[in-house]
Amino acid sequence: MKPKGLLASLAVAATTLAATALTLDRLFPPDLQRYLDRSTEVVDANGRLLRAFTTEDGKWRLKASVDDVDPVYLSLLKAYEDRRFDLHWGVDPLAAVRAAQQLAERGRVVSGASTLSMQAARLLEPHLRPGSRSFTTKLIQSARALQLEWRYSKRDVLAIYLTLAPMGGNLEGVRAASLAYFGKEPRQLSVAEAALLVALPQSPERNRPDRFPMNPRPPPRRPPTKVPTMFRKTLIAALALTLPLWALAEGPAPAAKAGKKPAATAATAAAPASAGAVQKNRMVAGAALQRNQSRGAAMGACTKKAADQKLEGLERKQFIAGCVNGQ
Repeated sequence: MKPKGLLASLAVAATTLAATALTLDRLFPPDLQRYLDRSTEVVDANGRLLRAFTTEDGKWRLKASVDDVDPVYLSLLKAYEDRRFDLHWGVDPLAAVRAAQQLAERGRVVSGASTLSMQAARLLEPHLRPGSRSFTTKLIQSARALQLEWRYSKRDVLAIYLTLAPMGGNLEGVRAASLAYFGKEPRQLSVAEAALLVALPQSPERNRPDRFPMNPRPPPRRPPTKVPTMFRKTLIAALALTLPLWALAEGPAPAAKAGKKPAATAATAAAPASAGAVQKNRMVAGAALQRNQSRGAAMGACTKKAADQKLEGLERKQFIAGCVNGQ
């Protein structure tokens, strides 16, 4: 085929593809009903929230925009979920190639290629279940993500995610979670608190701090992407262990056993008075990390003892629990 004929064929194909995409966009516009169906808010003269009401489906869903959250939270969110969010058009081709290569090499899904735009599309349409990894579902999510990026700005797409992200129970969105768990607006979050809320949507019911304040559980195994140095230690501590609520909040820690003081509380007391909030939270996160590592070692030793004694079922669980608490 001559060069001119090839160029003409490519032009026709591109025109046909663009016309098809525009037609589908007109026929199947994105449904923003869940995003628009937010909690009614009562505010004072200065715009401060006095009271909120649940939505018709019983959710605490407060509007949250990019301007409503701390920049640290946004940096951590992009570093953990979608580090090329500001560069792609809704679908990250590099992440897709990496995921496909890992699937071909290992025969199983090692890492996904989901972007924040794809997650926003999924949150708008609950029938695109997060547990579904079928090719058709991913294809629909990708198409919807491209559609959202075509119609709206990056800030608007982020606002959808910030408003609809599941945070445990009937809490949706970073603002509802920040007010419920920490009693503060998301623009006032500390680094550790921001890291916890970044990790929470991955497994909201398993890691919600109001249900498991003293028994942190690791989120699904997903290696974090490269993180700026100033956030790395705090992010690893919070994401890997989901820090207890008392280690993150500004208030006092819960009562401990007689003669023992929680490591996080000791670290807080030892922090110099002149230390900034970021340095203090880093010390708290480090102390909590050390405490949970020690607890993990004790759990391993007690599990081995139970195996040596050939304990099974409930008796085994009770033995391990008593052994860990006794150490």
